[in-house]
Amino acid sequence: MIHFDISKLSKELANLESQTSSADFWNDSKKSGKVLQEIKIIKSKLEAYEKLKVEINNLIELNQLLQIEDDEEMANELLKSTASLSKEIDSLEVTTLLSDKYDLNNAIVTIHPGAGGTESQDWAEMLYRMYTRWANDNGYTVQELDYLEGDEAGLKSVTFLISGDYAYGYMKSEKGVHRLVRISPFDAGGRRHTSFASVEILPEITEDIEIEINPDDLRIDTYRASGAGGQHINKTSSAVRITHIPTNTVVACQTERSQIQNRETAMKMLKSKLLSMKEQEHKEKIEDLKGEQKDIAWGSQIRSYVFCPYTLVKDHRTNYEVGNVQAVMDGEINDFMISYLKWLIK
Repeated sequence: MIHFDISKLSKELANLESQTSSADFWNDSKKSGKVLQEIKIIKSKLEAYEKLKVEINNLIELNQLLQIEDDEEMANELLKSTASLSKEIDSLEVTTLLSDKYDLNNAIVTIHPGAGGTESQDWAEMLYRMYTRWANDNGYTVQELDYLEGDEAGLKSVTFLISGDYAYGYMKSEKGVHRLVRISPFDAGGRRHTSFASVEILPEITEDIEIEINPDDLRIDTYRASGAGGQHINKTSSAVRITHIPTNTVVACQTERSQIQNRETAMKMLKSKLLSMKEQEHKEKIEDLKGEQKDIAWGSQIRSYVFCPYTLVKDHRTNYEVGNVQAVMDGEINDFMISYLKWLIK
């Protein structure tokens, strides 16, 4: 069970603030930026905790007054304030749940359609839209890194970066296979189809984390970018694909304007993948950070999205479900993420 340890947080804050007094603190801008970000996060938690303490004491005093004097207006104020406080406590609880090593980091997301051609490729595109909507609605930024268009509609694969505090902490709930049931718009007979797509989530590894990569272990290919990316697309071989030969790990980036930028971004992606493998000690255990690598097919899904014959979105790990499937596809997935975080610590 995770607890909100005020004493521990205060000690961490004191330690971080002492680092800022060091004479060489500002020499490494990347390291100092990370420290300042951690200070900001801890301070916000402590301030939220102190604010809740004050509000709880105020409610206790208000309740004591009501026991002495029956006042309808005061009673209504107590109920209103209690409901508001409950939401603030829930918000602080979620922040407390986001305490794993990489939860604060940006998230690298890759979506692949399962078997089924156009239908599954369209489903992968729908998921991409859902996560983009969620990110925009919650103050995150989205940067497309690699995009391969579908044959007739949708996409064959997409990799994108969601940037902002706790992006990985929230998005890790989405790793796995997602199942769609609907009347296919691509079926002239109007029949119901089931489609699958896999979502891989990795934390973006920050620059202050060292991982050695032997240049001789890399195969770097350049090619012309494809898909929607601006007027520069297909004019130059700016897209970059890097293969780490010992682990057969492949990453690609095509959305930056220059080959150099694409190579730098691809190297960051590779670094994240290799460090994830290293931290698990054995390549076979990478599912702890990537999500279980099951077949993208029936029986392996973590969540189902049903458009027909009824509307329902259900997470098969937590059993959390909602009936408004359109709202979910428009990015309203916070409740699924929070129920997953709570499920993890049970």
